[in-house]
Amino acid sequence: MTGSGSPCGACKFLRRKCVRGCVFAPYFCHEQGATHFAAIHKVFGASNVSKLLAHLPVTDRSEAAMSIAYEAQARLQDPIYGCVSHIFALQQQVVNLQAQLASLKAQSVQGYSNGSDSSSSSPPQNDYSFTSKFPPLAHYSSSSVNHHDMTFYENGLTSSSSSSMDQSCHSYGDSDSFDMGDLRSVAFAYLNRP
Repeated sequence: MTGSGSPCGACKFLRRKCVRGCVFAPYFCHEQGATHFAAIHKVFGASNVSKLLAHLPVTDRSEAAMSIAYEAQARLQDPIYGCVSHIFALQQQVVNLQAQLASLKAQSVQGYSNGSDSSSSSPPQNDYSFTSKFPPLAHYSSSSVNHHDMTFYENGLTSSSSSSMDQSCHSYGDSDSFDMGDLRSVAFAYLNRP
């Protein structure tokens, strides 16, 4: 039960009295908790989540509630892959940014070695046009995953956050250095389907 005597968001959604010691109260506030708990109830069921939270140590419950809420939102947006498609897109972005970084490091080493003969006594000049060397990142979009509607939870309070994701559209097939597990290959095929 919250301090004002009103039920927590979960009990409000379930239309039941919120008792002292309610397992949901610290994680689903009265104002916005009901709308956020609706996704959890639809995907996992209130009883299952209650049992799960009750069996966890109190110190781990907040993080578990955030994870369950995130996965429930992701499952509603993408019933097949859930948050895996979002995780995979972020992994793709990391790989692409690491490749860009390696390319820029190689260019800077090459630039210093080429310029060292002519101007070894003068310090390198600041070049503010270095951003033009980055290839443009395409906007990530998927018809089944709407990351703008995802809700992120922190410290038991809820806040909506729109997150647009930039992802370069390069294929893993060009390089043999990446380990393609079953989950990654399935998710990659799903993201790049026509």
